[in-house]
Amino acid sequence: MVDQQLNPKKSVLQQTPIAIIGMSALFAKAENLQQYWENILAKINCISEVPETAWSLKDYYDPDPSTPDKTYARAGGFIPEIDFDPLEFGLPPDTLEALDSANLLALVLAKQALKDAGYGEGKEFNRETTGVILGASGLWKSITPLTARLQYPLWEKVLKNSGLSAEQTEKIIEKMQAAFVPWTENSFPGMLPNVVAGRITNRLDLGGTNCVVDAACASSLSALKMAISELIEGRCDMMLSGGFDTDNSILNYMCFSKTPAFSKKDYLNPFDATSDGMMVGEGLGMLVLKRLADAERDGDRIYAVIKGIGTASDGRYKSIYAPRTEGQVRALRRAYEDAGFSPATLGLMEAHGTGTPAGDFCEFTALNQVLTENQAGRQQIALGSVKSQIGHTKAAAGAASLIKATLALHHKILPPTINVTQPNPKFKIEESPFYINTETRPWIQNGDTPRRAGVSSFGFGGTDYHVVLEEYTPKFPQGGDRIHSTAQSILLWADTPQQLSQKCQATLEQLQSDNCGEQYHQLQHHSKTALIPETSARVGFVATSLEEAQKLLKAAIKQLQIQPQAEAWEHPQGIYYRQTGLSLKGKVVALFPGQGSQYLNMGREVSLNFPEIQQAYQALDQLMAQDNLPALSDIAFPIPAFNPEVIKQQSQQLQRTENAQPAIGALSLGLYKILQNVGFKPDFVAGHSFGELTALWAAGVFSDEDYCYLIKARGQAMTVPQGSHDCDRGTMLAVSGDVAKIKQLIAGMAKVQIANYNAPEQVVLSGSKPEIATLEKVLSKQGYTVTPLPVSAAFHTPFVHHASQPFAEALNRVTFNTPQIPVYANMTGNAYPTEATAIRKLLEAHLLNAVQFAQEIENLYAQGGYCFVEIGSRQILTNLVKQTLGDRPHVAIALNPSRQKDSDVQLRQGVIQLRVIGLSLKDLDASPRKLPAQKSKSKGLSIKLNATNYISDKTKAAFESAFKPEPVVQLASTPLDQVVSDAATVVLDSPAQTFVASTNDEVPITPVSVMEESVSLGEIYHQSDYQFIISKDETNIMNNSTHNTIAYLFQQFYQHQKEMLQVHEQYVKTQSQSFQAFLQLLQQQEVMIPQSSTIAEQTVVVPAPVVQLPKTPAAPIVEPPQTPVVPVAELPKTPVAPVVEPPQVTPVAEPVHISHIASYLEPRYSAPAPQPTPVVTETASPAANESYISRALMEVVSDKTGYPTEMLELEMDLEADLGVDSIKRVEIMGTLHESFPQLPKLSPEELAEKRTLAQIVQYLAGQIMVAEKKIA
Repeated sequence: MVDQQLNPKKSVLQQTPIAIIGMSALFAKAENLQQYWENILAKINCISEVPETAWSLKDYYDPDPSTPDKTYARAGGFIPEIDFDPLEFGLPPDTLEALDSANLLALVLAKQALKDAGYGEGKEFNRETTGVILGASGLWKSITPLTARLQYPLWEKVLKNSGLSAEQTEKIIEKMQAAFVPWTENSFPGMLPNVVAGRITNRLDLGGTNCVVDAACASSLSALKMAISELIEGRCDMMLSGGFDTDNSILNYMCFSKTPAFSKKDYLNPFDATSDGMMVGEGLGMLVLKRLADAERDGDRIYAVIKGIGTASDGRYKSIYAPRTEGQVRALRRAYEDAGFSPATLGLMEAHGTGTPAGDFCEFTALNQVLTENQAGRQQIALGSVKSQIGHTKAAAGAASLIKATLALHHKILPPTINVTQPNPKFKIEESPFYINTETRPWIQNGDTPRRAGVSSFGFGGTDYHVVLEEYTPKFPQGGDRIHSTAQSILLWADTPQQLSQKCQATLEQLQSDNCGEQYHQLQHHSKTALIPETSARVGFVATSLEEAQKLLKAAIKQLQIQPQAEAWEHPQGIYYRQTGLSLKGKVVALFPGQGSQYLNMGREVSLNFPEIQQAYQALDQLMAQDNLPALSDIAFPIPAFNPEVIKQQSQQLQRTENAQPAIGALSLGLYKILQNVGFKPDFVAGHSFGELTALWAAGVFSDEDYCYLIKARGQAMTVPQGSHDCDRGTMLAVSGDVAKIKQLIAGMAKVQIANYNAPEQVVLSGSKPEIATLEKVLSKQGYTVTPLPVSAAFHTPFVHHASQPFAEALNRVTFNTPQIPVYANMTGNAYPTEATAIRKLLEAHLLNAVQFAQEIENLYAQGGYCFVEIGSRQILTNLVKQTLGDRPHVAIALNPSRQKDSDVQLRQGVIQLRVIGLSLKDLDASPRKLPAQKSKSKGLSIKLNATNYISDKTKAAFESAFKPEPVVQLASTPLDQVVSDAATVVLDSPAQTFVASTNDEVPITPVSVMEESVSLGEIYHQSDYQFIISKDETNIMNNSTHNTIAYLFQQFYQHQKEMLQVHEQYVKTQSQSFQAFLQLLQQQEVMIPQSSTIAEQTVVVPAPVVQLPKTPAAPIVEPPQTPVVPVAELPKTPVAPVVEPPQVTPVAEPVHISHIASYLEPRYSAPAPQPTPVVTETASPAANESYISRALMEVVSDKTGYPTEMLELEMDLEADLGVDSIKRVEIMGTLHESFPQLPKLSPEELAEKRTLAQIVQYLAGQIMVAEKKIA
């Protein structure tokens, strides 16, 4: 399908393009969008071993794929833990366990995406026409435990048929069920994928369409297509789309293991010759979409524009599961028909690329077919797959790829694909339009065509999707918006070196504190805005992380202690110090390198962060295209090669004069503009050989356009003329040694001369290749240091005479301006003249005459030049300056000294050196996104959440308790009434009066001696070793006949709750303290429990560890076994009071207050006591009523929702803030009525009107006043 085959009729997307204005991401090792993008750029392998939080490798892993019920995969992509605040979304904490984690994580991602789009909290927009459509593919990890919990009939049959008794079977089943979160009213919606989208619209108050779409691995792009339709058809004005998949459960691993589709390796390498399968990952990705016209109208940031989308099915084929090239081809063709342009204009193809050999080959075949028929050039499109880094995120895979491609367009960067060491030879990729991009590279625009990218997702079952993206070109220049972080410049200063050392130490302590992140951020900010007094001591360095900043600070402190009086020093780790600054006015020299300094990928990292570099290369690419020459950027930043021979050929291509000189010139141009933007203003400029042309441009002699034209023309002019390739154009040799002796050695060689006088003891010889080769051997034997230069001719000699005329003609086509800065000439060593004609004449002769660089530096130094800054690749000129000036005071700094190191970091190190020396420069950071400051919350219940479904600490404790080995206890054989000598009297005090409960029926109980080893109170509450059961029905702590006012009931209720919490707190402190409190309380109440005379040598398994108040007679109090244990089967027939289980598994047993115990024991063993005379309290004031009611209500709401009471506020909206629906409201009020029957009942209609806790309290307080008046 070539261009002319495209449908001439405009599609709806061509008429109404869709803008991507916001995004959020949560993928393996990436908590947010920024980390996700940084991991991609840094080529981080985010695949890791399966964590214990997912499933146990010990239980399920086996390297043999044929092993039943085992998986041979042991790694995958697992999202990190993030903070989740239920209150922020109005979700009761006690409901979280019933929800699949996708529900909670999606809320966070949706809110982040809207905030990223500029529609966060406080921003008004039309929520009625904002919808949510997401890709999903089941929430199996919620269904599995709920289904497993229902298998108890099968368990029961197996256990009973294995010889266990009914009682034993029941207990085992209870323990097995305790391993699974129980069914609740939230279980059903918590497992439904569509509720994830619905919950977002509910919590964020959005009124547009909400649903999820399941197209297996293509779900995200399927959802995207539906969301686009909502926008194009006008039903919505803004849409949240994307996908989520948080299921890396063992069920998921088993599915792919038995297909089988997993790789046997611990990493994923799509398109590689050794690729053998996929790896799964967890992830969520969301995008905010608007119509492009609306986004431009509203001033939204636009990441990229969706230009086309194509979908297809594979049709009838040999298997529904096997990928099919024909179906994918259909989807690709339809996408570019929809976009209205040829796929040959793409620069990036983000493939489905799962890593399965069959799937990758099928996909590449389809891509190659479509691109070849559109006459795409050879190896012009970068091919990649983010799955190589994060795994296959299934339903979220399309969102992960789409976000990656969108950020690539936005930042003008070609992102890498990792783990590819050799492309699959079956692809024959070198003959195709594609290359596998394994490096992070600048994405230089190709002519006037916008940058474009394609994104594919192909789902299980033959569903194929392809989306076409295009970069957004704003009508007006926009501010910086780079989201990935860069190395940071750190600058510290103080009045004296000693004070500076102390400040460094204090700063180090701050960076090692608990608040180290914020401290590091503040340090960066202060360093950016620093204006250092000239007399102050200062130290600076560049750090790529907090850890590196700590390391460099330690090194700086150590060096300051070693050299406290030093005027200046430079640490090899990149730390720069001066005791005072220098006055550099009139002393700064900018130097520009010439040919020989070039190397592959020079300045690559700088070009990723600073648009000035890319713009320079782009301008030269356009000039090259006019002469049908290869793009300069493709030569300077070549496609990744996997063959050493190919890499060598790429280097040789760059060394050719017609490529090397423009490439060096483009880098110098970009770097100089970057420095200008931060306030760099040199007093002199000079260059070496070709670099002199750059120096003239920097001085204002040439415009940007004329300069680019001249550096291309100069390189072309010096190229060997056609038809004379066999002619010897000579070469060059750098020699270090005694120049006078070198001159004597070459005196008799007619075709050799000194082309460059670089330094007092370094020259460059130019001559014929045979004679230079001979000299190299001779000089080496005599002890000279010789270095052949990577040039294509003997420059500055008659060997390049052919270039003189073409270059002179090029000079006549440009405009010469008067230099704004003195420019020093190589030929004379002195400043250029200021007249245009004289400048042109000197520049024409420059090609054929020797370079007097050493003399040039001497003259500059004599004119006041002190600080020499090399602006370009490598540090050749910096070293020459140092050799020339020797021990004389000076400073020489290179901005890109090493070809092995990160060029962005090196640039920042160069600038920090200039700031330490004394130059007043602004912060060097290009286009960082200004992130809003984090707002601290006064209240919040933050939990750690990952893809595994949330389990509270209470539930975890219950699980652990259920699976503890059961202790053995002893039962008493002698009835208590035979051993109790005196009745025990229990007195319960209350603020109103003291009373004694009436006597009830007696039950036998085992006495416990307080002198022997006893059970702690905490053990009684939490059933750690022994069970203590008390009947709620037989416990009465309030006598309604005694107290007539409801206010007093609230007071008693609150007091009771307070006492329960105090006992909890006492237990947490130590069990021994609890035991002491228990003993003291027993003594105070004068409860007499004599020691048993006989103890049966019998044992019993402690029932389920839940403290209950049964309706049947209480079980005996027990003590630790002191006799041999007998089998469970030999238990006596005497029934033991059963444990009544609650409707749900209770994570931590509810504590029983000591007064309850006393209330239970007292009536059985004390003499009957007369009923006390009722005491009527005074009517409470309205304020007191409200106080009692509010505290009681807070306790009940806390119990029913899981929110701690300290987080609750009376003004909170029950539904909006706390997630309390109408059913939960009735349940809350019902609990109050159970404890206090005199409370007025609210009808459902009245309840609905009371939206806040305060409104309920006020209503109840008013009703209490009415009731009390009636009693009075």
